[in-house]
Amino acid sequence: MPRGRLRVYLGAAPGVGKTYDMLAEGQRRASRGTDVVVAFMEDYGRPLTRRMAEGLETVARRTMTYRGCTFTEMDLDAVLARRPRVALVDELAHTNVPGCRHEKRWQDVEELLEAGIDVISTVNIQHLESLNDVVEQITGVRQRETIPDDVVRRADQIELVDMSAEALRRRMAHGNVYPPERIDAALANFFRAGNLTALRELALLWAADRVDEALLRYRHDHGIQQPWGTRERVLVALSGGPEGDTLIRRAKRTASRGAGGEFLAVHVAHDDGLAGACPKLLARQRALVESLGGSWHAVTGGDPAQAVLAFARQVNATQIVIGATRRSRLKGLFSRGTGETIIEGSGDDIDVYVVTHTEAAHGRFLNRHRPHQEG
Repeated sequence: MPRGRLRVYLGAAPGVGKTYDMLAEGQRRASRGTDVVVAFMEDYGRPLTRRMAEGLETVARRTMTYRGCTFTEMDLDAVLARRPRVALVDELAHTNVPGCRHEKRWQDVEELLEAGIDVISTVNIQHLESLNDVVEQITGVRQRETIPDDVVRRADQIELVDMSAEALRRRMAHGNVYPPERIDAALANFFRAGNLTALRELALLWAADRVDEALLRYRHDHGIQQPWGTRERVLVALSGGPEGDTLIRRAKRTASRGAGGEFLAVHVAHDDGLAGACPKLLARQRALVESLGGSWHAVTGGDPAQAVLAFARQVNATQIVIGATRRSRLKGLFSRGTGETIIEGSGDDIDVYVVTHTEAAHGRFLNRHRPHQEG
C-alpha cells in the first residue's frame, strides 16, 4: 500500500488563516469528488472558519477523562476504520491527553499516512523544536508543545500562510481571532507588532529553506549542473591558511548585500590521507563561519580546485570567494595554482572573487579570466 501524502499549512502565529485554508482545500477536493473527512478541527469560535467546514463530513471525536476533567481528541481508530482518501487534521504539534495511543498528534498523523491516507494539517512556526529558544527570546513565552522539525520538513507540500503584523492585529482587534475578553491582553503581549514581525520573518526564512531544499533535489534528480541564481549563495574556499578569517568575513559581507543571501565555507582535505591544514586553525575558522550564520563543509579530493568547483555546483553557488595566491612567482612559472584553476573552471555561471590579504605573494597577479579583485 503506498504511503499517504502530507500537506502542511505553516503560519507565523494563531489567526493567520491556517485552519481556514486547510478547510478550503478540503472543500476544493471534495467538490471534485475526492473522499474528504474532517478528522479533527478546532475553530475556536471563529464564524468564518466554522462556515468553511460546513458540508464536510466530520468524524466524531473521542471523549476522554483525565484528572477529573473531560477532553475530546481525534478518534484515530475511527478515522482508520473510515479510511477516507484525505483526512483534515488540525494542530499537528498538539499533545494528546494521556491514555491516547500516541503522545503527540503528529504520531497519529504518521499512522494515518502509513495506512495510505493523505493528510492536510496545520502548524505554527513557534512550535518547531529547533526554534523553541529563539521564540522564547522574542516573545517571552516558552512553547510547551513542540514538534520535531523533520516531521514538517518531510511533508510532501508546505504551504506558507502569510500575513503582515498590522493585518493580523487588525483581525485580532475586530474579534476574528480571540473572544472579546482576550483581545486587549493578546495585543499587549504575544501579539505585539514586533513579536509578530519577528515570527513572520522566522516563518518566511524557514519556508524559504525548504523551498531551496526542494530546488536542490530537483536539480540533482534532473542532472542540472549549472547554477540557478534564485538567490545569492556565496561559497568561500578555505585552504586552512591564516588568511581564512579575512576570506570568511568578505564572503559574509558579500552574501549580506542581497536579500536572502547565504554563505557557505568549504575546506578540501587530501584524499591520500596525508596531513593537511592545522586542525586547530580549521576549528577556529569553522567557529567563525558558524558565528556569522554560515555553514561549514568539508570534502575530500585529489584536486582541490576541481573539488571546490564540483561542490559549488552541487550547492547551487553563484559566487566563489578565494584568496590571492600565496605561491611565489617562481613556482607560478612551472605550475598553475588552485585559484587559477577555479577561475578557469567556473565558466560563465559562477563569479569568482579573489581577495587580497597579507599572506599573498607580492607582485603576483592572475592573468587569466580577470576576476573581480577585493581589497
